[in-house]
Amino acid sequence: MKTIGLLGGMSWESTVTYYQILNETVKRQLGGLHSAKVLLYSVDFAEIEACQSAGEWDRSAQILTEAAQSLERAGADLLVICTNTMHKVAPQIQERVHIPLVHIAEATADALRQRGISKVALLGTRYTMTQAFYKDKLTAAGIDVLVPDEADIRFVDHVIYDELCLGVISPSSKQGYLAVIDKLAARGAQGVILGCTEIGLLIKQADTALPVFDTTEIHAVKAAMLALQD
Repeated sequence: MKTIGLLGGMSWESTVTYYQILNETVKRQLGGLHSAKVLLYSVDFAEIEACQSAGEWDRSAQILTEAAQSLERAGADLLVICTNTMHKVAPQIQERVHIPLVHIAEATADALRQRGISKVALLGTRYTMTQAFYKDKLTAAGIDVLVPDEADIRFVDHVIYDELCLGVISPSSKQGYLAVIDKLAARGAQGVILGCTEIGLLIKQADTALPVFDTTEIHAVKAAMLALQD
């Protein structure tokens, strides 16, 4: 079994979910007392968020690259960034490590293709919804991406940073998210990507008739299965 290096803490709430899914997947595949071999570098999210707000993406890339190099030196065989937004700097990180980085958007695109989804709604931080670094991975796979209107983008982003990243699960925010999903379904979305690793704490498949693609689960399962390959 390969050792999985996790770049976590962005936020720590969703990193907990990664750890759980990795171990559940390995146990399901191997049985018995098996669990995943994991190394975790948990950063201070306040430092990363400050870089995001200031547009200092090079600084955030430096912080995460140094963390990734620490994981590589410690024996990680593959790398997982436990957040969608910070895949904006995935190319810079990959350039400076010698182990493969499992890209969350590529794993999600594979899951969408397997379900025959050609047009999908994307929810996430304002960076993920409005910038090209994430959507381009999906469009390259032949998938059309729909994002909310500007007011809904602000609402979705607010709930992520001011509630979910602080461990706050609000029923009213859940209803607001479901209303946004309904609008995107009316525009032709065949599924919805929970494109922030915290959104799965709020929205579940049982909440909507639209197929839900939880990127945390997709990403963690993909990493676990790669770790089990020869």
